[in-house]
Amino acid sequence: RDNQEIEILLFPEVLDYVSRVDRVLSFPGGSLLLAGHSGVGRRTVTSLVSHMHGALLITPKISRGYEMKQFKNDLKHVMQLAGIEAQHVVLLLEDYQFVHPTFLEMINSLLSSGEVPGLYTMEELEPLLSPLKDQASQDGFTGPVFNYFTYRIQQNLHVVLIMDPTNLNFTINCESNPALHKKCQVLWMESWSEGSMKKIPEMLFTEADEKAARESKEHKKKHSGDPDFLKSFLMIHESCKTYGATPRRYMTFLHMYCAIHNSKRAELIKRQSHLQAGVTKLNEAKALVDELNRKAEEQSILLKMKQEEADAALREITVSMQDASEQKTEMEKIKQKIAEEAVKIEERKAIIEDELKEVQPLVNEAKLAVGNIKPESLSEIRSLRMPPDIIRDILEGVLRLMGIFDTSWVSMKSFLAKRGVREDIATFDVRNIPKQIRESVEELLAKNKASFDPKNAKRASTAAAPLAAWVKANVQYSYVLERIQPLETEQAGLESNLRKTEARKQKLEDLLNSVGQKVAELRDKFQARTAEAAKLEAEVAKAQETVKAAEILIKQLDMEHKRWNTQVSEIGDELSTLPRRAQLAAAFITYLSAAPEDQRKASLDAWTKSAGLEKFDLRRFLCSESEQLIWKSEGLPSDDLSIENALVILQSKVCPFLIDPSSRATEWLKTHLKESRLEIINQQDASFINALELAVRFGKTLIIQEMDGVEPVLYPLLRKDLIAQGPRYAVQIGDKIIDYNEEFRLFLSTRNPNPSIPPDAASIVTEVNFTITRSGLRGQLLALTIQHEKPDLEEQKTKLLQQEEDKKIQLAKLEEMLLETLATSQGNILENKDLIESLNQTKASSALIQESLVEFHRLQISLDQERDAYLPLAESASKMYFIISDLSKINNMYRFSLASFLRLFQRALQSELDLGNTDERIKSLISSLKHMVYEYVCRCLFKADQLMFALHFVKGMHPELFQDNEWDTFTGVIVGDMLRKSDSQKSIRDQIPSWIEQERTWAVASLKISLPTLYQTVCFQDEALWQPFSRSSMCEQDFPSIIANRISLFQQVLVVQAVRPDRLQSTMALFACKALGIKELSPPPLNLKRLYKETLEIEPILIIISPGADPSQELQELANVERNGECYHQVAMGQGQADLAIQTLKECARNGEWLCLKNLHLVVSWLPVLEKELNNLQPQPGFRLWLTAEVHPKFSPILLQSSLKITYEAPPGLKKNLMRTYESWTPEQMSKKGIVSRAHALFSLAWFHAACQERRNYIPQGWTKFYEFSLSDLHAGYDIIDRLFDGPKDFQWEFVHGLLENAIYGGRIDNYFDMRVLRSYLEQFFNSRVIADSNFRTKKMSRFPYSISLPNSCNISDYRQVIESLPEDDKPDFFGLPANIARSSQRMISSLVISQLRILSRSVIADCKFDRDIWSNELSPVLSLWKKLNQNSNLIHQKVSPPTERQGSPILSFIILEQFNAIRLVQSVHQSLAALSKVIRGTSLLSSEVQQLASALLNQKCPLAWQSKWEGPEDPLQYLRTVVARTLAIQNWVTKAEKQTLLSDILDLSELFHPDTFLNALRQETARVMSCSVDSLKFTASWKGQIRGAKLQVQVLCAFRFLLSGIVCMKPLIYKTGWF
Repeated sequence: RDNQEIEILLFPEVLDYVSRVDRVLSFPGGSLLLAGHSGVGRRTVTSLVSHMHGALLITPKISRGYEMKQFKNDLKHVMQLAGIEAQHVVLLLEDYQFVHPTFLEMINSLLSSGEVPGLYTMEELEPLLSPLKDQASQDGFTGPVFNYFTYRIQQNLHVVLIMDPTNLNFTINCESNPALHKKCQVLWMESWSEGSMKKIPEMLFTEADEKAARESKEHKKKHSGDPDFLKSFLMIHESCKTYGATPRRYMTFLHMYCAIHNSKRAELIKRQSHLQAGVTKLNEAKALVDELNRKAEEQSILLKMKQEEADAALREITVSMQDASEQKTEMEKIKQKIAEEAVKIEERKAIIEDELKEVQPLVNEAKLAVGNIKPESLSEIRSLRMPPDIIRDILEGVLRLMGIFDTSWVSMKSFLAKRGVREDIATFDVRNIPKQIRESVEELLAKNKASFDPKNAKRASTAAAPLAAWVKANVQYSYVLERIQPLETEQAGLESNLRKTEARKQKLEDLLNSVGQKVAELRDKFQARTAEAAKLEAEVAKAQETVKAAEILIKQLDMEHKRWNTQVSEIGDELSTLPRRAQLAAAFITYLSAAPEDQRKASLDAWTKSAGLEKFDLRRFLCSESEQLIWKSEGLPSDDLSIENALVILQSKVCPFLIDPSSRATEWLKTHLKESRLEIINQQDASFINALELAVRFGKTLIIQEMDGVEPVLYPLLRKDLIAQGPRYAVQIGDKIIDYNEEFRLFLSTRNPNPSIPPDAASIVTEVNFTITRSGLRGQLLALTIQHEKPDLEEQKTKLLQQEEDKKIQLAKLEEMLLETLATSQGNILENKDLIESLNQTKASSALIQESLVEFHRLQISLDQERDAYLPLAESASKMYFIISDLSKINNMYRFSLASFLRLFQRALQSELDLGNTDERIKSLISSLKHMVYEYVCRCLFKADQLMFALHFVKGMHPELFQDNEWDTFTGVIVGDMLRKSDSQKSIRDQIPSWIEQERTWAVASLKISLPTLYQTVCFQDEALWQPFSRSSMCEQDFPSIIANRISLFQQVLVVQAVRPDRLQSTMALFACKALGIKELSPPPLNLKRLYKETLEIEPILIIISPGADPSQELQELANVERNGECYHQVAMGQGQADLAIQTLKECARNGEWLCLKNLHLVVSWLPVLEKELNNLQPQPGFRLWLTAEVHPKFSPILLQSSLKITYEAPPGLKKNLMRTYESWTPEQMSKKGIVSRAHALFSLAWFHAACQERRNYIPQGWTKFYEFSLSDLHAGYDIIDRLFDGPKDFQWEFVHGLLENAIYGGRIDNYFDMRVLRSYLEQFFNSRVIADSNFRTKKMSRFPYSISLPNSCNISDYRQVIESLPEDDKPDFFGLPANIARSSQRMISSLVISQLRILSRSVIADCKFDRDIWSNELSPVLSLWKKLNQNSNLIHQKVSPPTERQGSPILSFIILEQFNAIRLVQSVHQSLAALSKVIRGTSLLSSEVQQLASALLNQKCPLAWQSKWEGPEDPLQYLRTVVARTLAIQNWVTKAEKQTLLSDILDLSELFHPDTFLNALRQETARVMSCSVDSLKFTASWKGQIRGAKLQVQVLCAFRFLLSGIVCMKPLIYKTGWF
C-alpha cells in the first residue's frame, strides 16, 4: 500500500485546526475555505481528518498539459463517486491547481448548486443517472433524477479550498465567486500563536535529541535549557515578515539550523579531537623526553656499576687462579702418599687373606649348610623329649658360640623354636665370639669330639651335621682371627689413613673443580657484565640521540603546540557560540537570499547584536577561502553578493530559484556541478517532463532554465510530498508516480529580474537574487579595466591569489597530515624515526609556506595599490550604470542590460589613447565613457525625455554641483514652511521686490524660506541689477555677472525657476550641457545606416516608434544597400502570426538573413517566448533581427535589456530634423538630372516636413493636437517632386499643394484651423518664387524664406553646410509663430521634466502592496505639505450650504457656486488624505479607495478621485498648492461680488477653477443688462482701453497661463474684455 507519511508536531493550534476541520467535514456536504500562509498545516490537517472520517481524498494531478478537459474529467469522477456511488469525497484544491480562472468558476457552481452547467451532455447523463432511479424512489424523492444526483453530490462531496490571502488574486477570486464564502466555512489559518512558535524549536530539538540519545544531555543543556535562545528563533522570524516569513519558512529555518549546527559541531569536534590528539602526542613526547633524560642518567649510573662489577669479577678470577695452582701442587703430593699406603695395605691384605683362605671356605660352607637345614629337621630335634648327647653337645656348642649360656634342653628347644633361627646362625659374625667362649667351646669339642664327628652327627639328625660343622668351622675361624688381629688392626690403621688422605685429595679435587667452575662462572659473569655495559653504553648513546632528536622536534613543534593548544581552546569557545552562529547562518539562508545587500547587512548586524556576538562572518563560517577561489575560477562573479548567494545555493535545504539576469551565476552553477551527473533543460523544452522524471528516478542533478514562475507540476516535488511504497519513496509528477532517488537535486533559474512567484511557491523555493549591485559592478568593472590597461597586473594578481590559496591549502593539508600522523602513530613516537623525519619535513615545508604567504601578502598589497588607482573609473562607471537603470521608472522601454553596458565600457577603454600618466588617463577615460553612455542612452530616449535624463545624469555623476536641499527644492520635494495666514497675498507681495511679477510671489517666497542663504546672496532688492534679466527674452544668458560669479550654475537654475519659469527649460538645458561638457543635449541624429555598423547577430535591434511611425521602408532600403533585398523578410505581428514569426526567425538565423518583426506591442504576452527562442539561437554572422514596437508598460524587460534600442521619431529641433533627412538621401538622389530647382524643391520639402513635425512642440498654439507626420510622408513627398521634374517643364504647384494637402500630410489633419496652417506652409514653400525655373540661373533665384540663401548647385554637401549654419535652438519665426511662443511650452516641458525627476529620486518603485515604512517615507511630503497649506486656514472645517436657486446676478451665483465647489473639493481632498494618514499610522483599515489614492501618489500622479472633481495639474503637490491657493483667492471674489465691486476691480482669471464658466456668466449678465438674447452677443478683447458698444467691460489680468485666441502675453498685462 502507498502511504503518505505525515510529519506533524502536535501542539494546541494544530489540534484546534483539526477539531475545526473535523466539525465542518462532519456535516453533510460541509465545505471549507482554508485561508492562510504556506506551512501552517492545512493539507496535513485535511488529509488527517479525511482519513479519520474514512472519506476519499482527491486532489487534481496537475500535469504539463492540464487543461479544461482534464479538469472536467476530474470533476466528473468526483461527482460520480459522490452522486452515484454515495461515497464521502473530499476534493482538495490549492491555489496552484487553478491553472485557469474558469476552474474556480466551475467550483463556484459546484458549491452553489451541486452541478457544473454544461459538464455533462444529455447522452452522457442518461446512462449515468439510470442506476439512481431505484434509489431515488426508495428514498421517496419525487423530482427529476438529476436533482437527486445533485442533492447527493451536495450531501457527500466536501470541497476544501486552500488559498493564500497574500496572493494578489485572492480578493478578486472571493469577490467574483461568492460561493467561496457563502457555501464554505472560512477558516483563517494564517499562522501559529507566539506561544506555539516558541514551543516548536524545543519540540523539534527534543525529537532530534532522542534520535541522538548519546548527545541528548548535551543537546538539552545547549537547547532545551536555554529559553532565551529558543525565543530568539521566533524573534528572527518575526523580523523577516517583509521577506515572506511564513510558517513553512520557520520550519525550514529550524531544520536548516539543525543541519548546520550538527555538521559544524561534528566538524569542530573532529578537528578538536584531531588537535587534541596532536597536543596529547606532543605532551606525551615532552613527558617521554623528560623520562628519557631521567632514564639516561639512571643508565649512566648503572653502566658505571656494571663496569665496576666486571672489573671486580676479573680481579676475583685472578685470585682464584693463583689458589688453584697451590692446591694442585699439594694434591700431587697427597696422590703420591696414597699410592705408597695402598701398597702397604695390599701387602697386609695378602697376608691376612693367606691366613684366612683355608678357614674361610669352611665357614662359608658351614653357613650354607646351616642355611639348607630343613625346618622339619629342626622340628624333629625339638620334638625330642630328651635329645641324644650328640645333638645335645652340638646344640650346646651352637648356643655357647651364639652367646647363650643357658644350655638346658628347654633353652635349646626354645632357641630352635625361635623364628629365623637358621638365618641367625647362617649370618652370625665370628668376630663377635669372645675368647672365653671359644675356649669353652674348644674344651667342649675336645671333650666330646665324637659328638662332633660328621658321621655321628648326621646319624643323630640331618640337622645336627651342618650345625656341628658350623661350630667347628667358627671355632677354627675365631682362632685364626685372633691370630691375624694385629695385622688387621694395622691394616685398619693404614686404611683409615688412606681414607683421610683420599678425603683430603677429594677435598682438594673438589676445591680445584670449584675454582674452575668459579673461574668459568666469573668469566661468564665478566662477559655478561661487559656485554651489559656495552649494551647500556649503546642504550645511553641511543637515548641521548633520541633525546636530542626529540628536543629538536619538540622545539620545532613548539609553535604548533602553542597554536594547537590555542586552537583547542578557541574551538571550545566556538562550540559554545556555535548554536548562535548556526542560527544566524540558517536565518540568512532561509530569509535573506532574495534581499539586496544593504538589507542583508542590516538584518545580519541586528541579529548578531541581539545574539550577543561581537561579529559574525557568514562567508568564513560556511566556507573556506579555497572554496571561494575555486568558485571564482569556475566563473562566479567575485563580488560579495555572488559569493553569499553561492553559499545559499549550495547549503539550502529548499530548492534554489536563481534570479540571474546576466546568466553568469547559472553558467557558474553548470560548471560547478558538471561532475554531479548534471542535466540542463529549459522550462519550454518539449522533453521537459521526460527529463524531469528521469532525473528524479536516477538521482541526477537537474538545472531548469528560463523559469518564468514555478510550474504547477513541480509543486509536489518542491514540497517533497513523498509517498512511501514499502522501503522506497515515490513522488507525483503530473499524472505519473515516479520513484524518488534521495540523490536527486533540483535548481531553478531565470533571467527575468522580476519573475512571478506566488506566495505559496515562494515558501517552497529559496529565491537567490543575482541582480547586479553597485559594489558588485564596481568590482567587475575594475577587473575589466585592469585586464585592458594592465593585463600583466591582473594576471599577476590572479596568479598570486592562486599561489597563495594553493599554499594555504598545502599548509592546511600539511598541518592536517601532521595531526593525522601524530594522532595515528602507535607507541613511542620518539622511537619512530620515520615519523620524526616526516614531521620534520612537514614542519620545514610549512615554515617555507608561511614565509611565502607573508611575501604574497606584501606583494598583494602593492598590487592592490596599483589596482586601486583605477578604482575611480570603476566607481564612476558603476554609478553610470545605475543612473541609466533608473530610467525604467519613467518608461518601461528604457531598460539597459549589463552586457551592453560592459561592451560600451570596453569600447571606451579601447578608444582612448594612453597618455602615460595614470591619473590623466583615468580622467580622460571617465570623460569619454560619460559621453559615450550619454549618447548611447539618448538615442534610446524620446526627445521629450532627453532633458530629464541629462539632469538626472548630472545629479548622479556630479553630486558636488548641488548643495544641501537644493535638488529637493528644485524638484518640489521640500516644502518650505508655508506662509502664515496673516501673510496674506498682499503682505507677501510687500516682502518681495516689486520688479518680480505678482504671479511669481509665492515661488520667490518659497525660495526665500527653503534656501535663505541663496536668497540673501542674489540681492533681489537691487532692481537695477536685475532689470535686464527680467526683461530679457533669453534671461539665462543675461544673468547679472556679479551674482553669476557668486552662485553656482545650479543656483542660477533655481533663480530662473523662481523668477522666470518661462525660460526654465533653456536654463536647465544650458546647465546640463555645461556640467556634462557637451555642446547640445541631443546627440547627432542617428540613422539606421550608422546604427547597422554597431549591430551584432546575437543582439536584436529594437526600434521604439511613436504611434504611426513605421521604419520598415527605411529598413527595406538599408537592406537593399547593405545586403541583397531578397535577404530581408518582415512579419507584421498580430493575431495568429506567432508561429510564422518563430519559423521565419529560425530560417533567417540559419541562412544569415534579415528579419523585421513589426508592432511587437500588440503581442506583449508572446514576447517571453520570442526572447527564449532568441536565447537559444545560434545565428549565422549575417543575421540581423529588427524589432519595432510602440511604448508598452508590459513589454518584456529581458527582451528590452538584451536589445540594442533606438527611438524612431523626428529628431529634436529643425536643424537635426533636416540633417537626418539629408543623411537619409544619397548624393545621387539629390543630384539626379542635375536640376538645381529640383534640389531646391527637395530642400523646401525637407524644411516643410521638419516644420510640420517641430510645430507639434507648440500644442495647442502650433497644432491643436499631435499629428503623426512620419518619414513615410517625406518619402511620398519626395516621389511627387521626383515625378514633377520628370514631367513637362511648366510646374503645376497646385498639383503638389493638392496632393500634400489632401492626401499626404493633410490626410492626417482633422481640424479646420490646422488645415489653414498647412495650406499656408505649402503656399510659402512650394511656389515659383522659391523654386524658380531651372533655365533661369541667376544668383537671385533663391528666395527661400527666413533669410536663408540656398546654394546654386545640386551637391548634397552644399545643402548640408546650409543646415549646419542654422542655429541649434529653433527660432519660432521658422514656424511662423510669435517670438514668445516658447514661453508656455518651456513652462509645460520644465514642469513635466521636474515631475519625472521627482519620480527618479524615489528610492522604490511604487507597488500596490501596503508597506507602512515605504508609504510613510514616500507619502510624508504630500501629507506634510497639506498640513502646512491648511495650518492657518479653516477651509477644511468651514461649513458651506449648497447655493440656492435665486434670481440674482449670474456672476454672483457663479462665484458662490465656485466657492461651494472649491471648499467641497478641499474637504474631499482632506478626507482622503486623513484616511491615508490613519492607515499609515495603523488606526484604520486599508480600503480600496485609500489603496488607489496611495498608488497614484506613490507614482507621482494626481489621483483620479481628485481629478474627477477638478481637472488640475498632473503633479499631486502642485495640485494641492493650486487647490488651496485658488480656494483662498475665491473667498476674496465672494467678498467683492457681495459688495458689488468685483467688476470694477482687476480680475485674475487664473484664480478660478472654471474661468470658462465665469465668461459665460459674464455673457448672461451682459445679455440681461442689454436685454437681448445670449446668442446675439459677440466676445471681444482689447489691449488699448475701452471697447465701444460693450455694456459690461472687465479688466482681466493676463497671466502666463491664460491663453486667449492663440496669443500669449510676454508679461502680465491688463486688458479689457467684454461681450457686445
